[in-house]
Amino acid sequence: MNHQLSDYIDAHRSLFAHYNDLAERLSDEQMTSQSLCPDWDVRGVIAHTLGVEVVLTGWAPSTEVPPPFEKLGEFNAAVDAMSRRDLADRVQAITAARLADLEGLDPSVVDEPSITPMGIKTYGRFLQVRVFDMWVHARDIAIPLGESLDDSGAAAEMALQEVDDSIGYIVGKKIGLPEGKSIVFAIRPRGGEQGVDRDIAVSVDGRATRVDSVASPDVTVTADVGTFVMLAAGRIDPQAQIDAGTISWSGDDEWGRTAALNLAYTG
Repeated sequence: MNHQLSDYIDAHRSLFAHYNDLAERLSDEQMTSQSLCPDWDVRGVIAHTLGVEVVLTGWAPSTEVPPPFEKLGEFNAAVDAMSRRDLADRVQAITAARLADLEGLDPSVVDEPSITPMGIKTYGRFLQVRVFDMWVHARDIAIPLGESLDDSGAAAEMALQEVDDSIGYIVGKKIGLPEGKSIVFAIRPRGGEQGVDRDIAVSVDGRATRVDSVASPDVTVTADVGTFVMLAAGRIDPQAQIDAGTISWSGDDEWGRTAALNLAYTG
């Protein structure tokens, strides 16, 4: 799925607004709550997420010069010493600077070859990874705090696209669907809500490959985008989601269960 620079900017803008709000309103107790990331509390997730944006601000896409991640150590040290008021102000400044940075780019930048976390891809792919990361981290915070987030819009579509782009690997290596089998992941909004609605089809013919559609899949796995992406990110317990009915399947019962239990490819 091809996105324009304006789409990436819109997704960043909505996510930045969310992080600005978190830094402004969360209490001291909430900031020290454990997130879904074992090594970080809520404040730590916010600091990490925005620290990466500090690193990327001003960095030009390159196949040779990586982002200056050495800045993170200094940034983290500074954040550790900040009051909550200072942190909120710093988050606001970071998101404003990064948005201005993105808005100043030529739209063609999304097609430029660039270093990304998956090797040399495009700068558009790098921006998609950032949207995925921020979207997942927002839920790393929200789920333990018992907060519900909107699973519609450009950011949700891009977070899902990052999983979609890796679906052959997930099906072939993590799920292990055998030769000749096919599977469709039916991503549907939660009942009565607006949200992402997409079918992701994979057929195994020599290797697991993303295809446009499968007429009669061996198994269809159904989940909302939040459940699907957080399972793929390895953040939530798949058996708990099966028990809750937020992920289900039809067709081959063995491979449906195997797929639901083995979506995690990152974490």
